[in-house]
Amino acid sequence: MTRVIDGTGNDRATAGRLARAVDAVRWETHSVGRAARAVVRGPGRERDLLVQSLKAALAAILAWLVAQVWLDDPMALMAPWVALVLVQATVYSSLVTGARQFAAICIGALVASGAQAVTDGNTGALALSVPVLVLLSNWPRFGDQGIYAATTAVFTIASGTVSVDAVGHRLGQAALGAVIGVAVNALILPPVHLRDVRENLAALAREAGEVLSAVAGDLRGGEWDAQTAVGRLNAAKRLQDRLDALRSARGWSRESLRLTSGMLRKLHRAPTEALPPEDEDERLGRITGHVTALTRSLAVAADEERSPASPDPEVLASYGKLLELLGDSCRAEADRLMGEEDPGDPLLDERTAAAMRDLHTTLQEGLTKEAGQGAARTAVLGTLVLQAENLWADLNPEARGR
Repeated sequence: MTRVIDGTGNDRATAGRLARAVDAVRWETHSVGRAARAVVRGPGRERDLLVQSLKAALAAILAWLVAQVWLDDPMALMAPWVALVLVQATVYSSLVTGARQFAAICIGALVASGAQAVTDGNTGALALSVPVLVLLSNWPRFGDQGIYAATTAVFTIASGTVSVDAVGHRLGQAALGAVIGVAVNALILPPVHLRDVRENLAALAREAGEVLSAVAGDLRGGEWDAQTAVGRLNAAKRLQDRLDALRSARGWSRESLRLTSGMLRKLHRAPTEALPPEDEDERLGRITGHVTALTRSLAVAADEERSPASPDPEVLASYGKLLELLGDSCRAEADRLMGEEDPGDPLLDERTAAAMRDLHTTLQEGLTKEAGQGAARTAVLGTLVLQAENLWADLNPEARGR
């Protein structure tokens, strides 16, 4: 009997892991498809990423042509390698990264050449120089470029040439690659990330609305169970990735305006309208937290091992109607952030507020009914009502100051 129970438990756990894996693969596939469609549809983060990737490839090809074809340098590999990695997200970061990387390459080449001259052998030179350079790569002044000191040492020792001319060639090629990489990034569609903040804000609101609508459909259709609840909870947790992207975009937007004034600013490819205030980041962050907490509470309510009794299905269906309205409000918020000319339903806020009051009354009545059936049900339903109220408080017009 014990083996049968254990086997059933293992099967259930395996099925759960498989379902989560399938859900993750489906999400990634949809993400790739959305990105590809966004590139074709028009300007946006996805097209910016494509442009930056093509610019990095162009910088590497130009560096190779100059170093190998034009200068006929036998150590031309260093130039395209450096040019490739210096097409960074902003012109400022390209310059900073270039300076750090060039310093790391210089140190790596000099230390490796000195070690090879002392040991007169590749193995000894590697043993003498690489541990020191790997340790040195952790120096904060190098940022994330310190590792190039060790990799340059490996290339230097592998080539077997330690003459002054050879070292000078390597450093010259590194400088050439740095100049070409920074020039390509600064002069060919220099990246200005003002749009990224707005698009990440709108995407966060829209994806939150999609999660709420999906949960609402499950509740209203009576298809809510533990497995479905876990899937929706995982989708809500992925909103945190979008929130992290928003915070990163906010930092990039500040940095991308450095060193891109005057003539370079005229070459930017992003719109220059004012950024949404940082208060919007905090508000959307709260909305994300409410959605995650809401789906977590529903997942707990659907788990028979954690909740003795879930709320009445009829009450959950009413809650689903409320979530559908909140999802519509999230999508309307996304349109507002993107400056859509079509306002959609101009009375959405009023209708949502009215429906919120009606559904809130229904849910309060259900809460009173549940109170007579035990504290556990009351606690679950009360938590759900409170989280919906918190979510609406961050979505309603008064909270937005509109």
